[in-house]
Amino acid sequence: MPDEAPLESYASLRSDPRYQAYLTLRVGFTALPILMGLDKFFNELVTWPKYLADWIDTIAPGTAQQFMYAVGVVEIVAGLVVAIRPRWGAYLVAAWLAGIIVNLVSYGEWYDIALRDFGLLLGALTLARLASVYDRPSVR
Repeated sequence: MPDEAPLESYASLRSDPRYQAYLTLRVGFTALPILMGLDKFFNELVTWPKYLADWIDTIAPGTAQQFMYAVGVVEIVAGLVVAIRPRWGAYLVAAWLAGIIVNLVSYGEWYDIALRDFGLLLGALTLARLASVYDRPSVR
């Protein structure tokens, strides 16, 4: 709960637009990385290896698809961290998105997706700031 109103009831907190924004971002940045991470194993939405920059494919061990399996695991973990501890998970997702942006821009073809991911990065940073208010460490 925010410092300004430690005795505020949950009902009044739920009606606070700031808290609603926090919950919306938390749910989104939990579900989306997990779903996208799972899809790295099945390539149902898109064939993910085509987005891997050649220089990364050259230095990474294994095939581009095997690299995408590792990417999928990281994305699933990032989504789970947001679910459990959004205050830290949001920064993890933001850093991961920054890496994706570097990959896409260096590829030289996916600028539109890089720009979209920059917007998602800003959303993750917004979640981190809101979580600094609503995801307080437990008092024991």
